[in-house]
Amino acid sequence: MKIIGLTGGIGSGKTTVANFFSQYKNVVIYIADVEAKRLMNSSEIIKQKLIQNFGKKSFISGRLNREHIASIVFKNKEELSKLNAIVHPEVKKHFQSFIKINNQKEYIVYENAILFESGSNLFCDLVITVFADQNTKIKRVITRDKSTKKEILDRMNNQSNDTKKMLQSNYIISNNNLEKTKLQVHRIHNILTQIS
Repeated sequence: MKIIGLTGGIGSGKTTVANFFSQYKNVVIYIADVEAKRLMNSSEIIKQKLIQNFGKKSFISGRLNREHIASIVFKNKEELSKLNAIVHPEVKKHFQSFIKINNQKEYIVYENAILFESGSNLFCDLVITVFADQNTKIKRVITRDKSTKKEILDRMNNQSNDTKKMLQSNYIISNNNLEKTKLQVHRIHNILTQIS
């Protein structure tokens, strides 16, 4: 069983690509961001560390106060690194148990926006980076998150650049046109299933 890392900048369409992979039988998807959000609400270890680092406002009635955390971390790379250092080790542990449960699958797609930054690429057999032009990415995030252009650019500036990710990847998916994206996913799936 192979682990396929899937990454890309904000608005590149990683989740769309992951959904295309999920249509193949015997393939399973792990979306680190979704699991991280779930763990931030359920893990006592994470909860305590977040309150310690970002204050009591980090939780309201026991639920994560995402606006409070976002207002701190998306303007400051050091604070973002601090958040990742708290959440990521727990996500890693959770993913290890996910692998055990799904070890009969052909391959696992591990989608993570900070795949390289967190060192998670080291346990992947291959890495795919999803890429889209900047205007497309901004439009997608505005539609999805109702964010302002300035907020999105702040977040983009806090992420490592796409070129760096692409240079370290085995495959690059250009995701500006969904039909073409689907074909690229199909081609990569065929290669991956032939390899194994």
